[in-house]
Amino acid sequence: MNTRETLEKRECEFLSPYAVTSCEASRQREEEKCAFRTEFQRDRDRIIHSKAFRRLKHKTQVFISPDNDHFRTRLTHTLEVAQIARTIARALALNEDLTEAIALGHDLGHTPFGHSGEEVLNRLCPHGFHHSSHSLRVVDILEEGGLNLTNEVRDGISLHSGEGRANTLEGKIVSFADRIAYINHDIDDATRSGVLNENDIPREFHDVLGETHGQRINNMIIAIVSESDGKNTIKMDKKIHAAMLKLRQFMFDNVYKTPAATEGEAGSVAMLEKLYSYYLNSPDKIPKRQFLVSKSVDTHRVVCDYLASMTDLYATEMYRKLFG
Repeated sequence: MNTRETLEKRECEFLSPYAVTSCEASRQREEEKCAFRTEFQRDRDRIIHSKAFRRLKHKTQVFISPDNDHFRTRLTHTLEVAQIARTIARALALNEDLTEAIALGHDLGHTPFGHSGEEVLNRLCPHGFHHSSHSLRVVDILEEGGLNLTNEVRDGISLHSGEGRANTLEGKIVSFADRIAYINHDIDDATRSGVLNENDIPREFHDVLGETHGQRINNMIIAIVSESDGKNTIKMDKKIHAAMLKLRQFMFDNVYKTPAATEGEAGSVAMLEKLYSYYLNSPDKIPKRQFLVSKSVDTHRVVCDYLASMTDLYATEMYRKLFG
């Protein structure tokens, strides 16, 4: 029995009956199995070593072009989601490796300039654009001809947006972890930027969720584990869940749409609009490799793939080169 087979045997012995085990994993294209790593561990490694994953370090989370190194980027957000998701999966005896792989890949399809960039591409591209479905396109097609991830990881990546949509409990965990991470780290970033301070957060949230960043995350995790342990479902304690959703709305009203958070948004929107128009009308200016990677002759699709792959820095640099 090799190392992988030993790990698979341990999963079958110790994981919850509701967990997805590695020996159940399937891929679109059959591959020879690794002697040391399970299928979900291989997926995790492929995502970490991908170019799309590395580019996340220069993609906006909330604040565009922050002047402080401590603000979250799309990469640090992804790592926080993975940590929270693994903690929950471990407590529930679900598959940590599957959970981690989904978490690490869930935002690979994000555009430069955060959700404002996503809205631009969705408006301009006839095919529409959503980062969840584009993340799946990244791992299936755009990243070195496709990573050939397991169907279980692909499902979690494409269905991570919103609660309870994924078809595995591990995928559902990532959906919750995504919200837990961004609500809390956005409070931290907003406080650091001066948009918000802890005293601005209504007392009702402190009373229910906790006083500090760590307490809020811990209480939200406990609220999931306590409600989901031993069950074929992932849910959160109703009181905590209601408070979390109200806090999320508070952040939309008091942070995400404030001038400090949207500073530079108009400029980045105009930048992407002009780049989209330029490449659409001058497809010969798009690197030839992009057409091969996109596996499409549809110029809208190729332009959308190209712009979505850009980091904030690269999009800005290309704009300067083209338009001064």
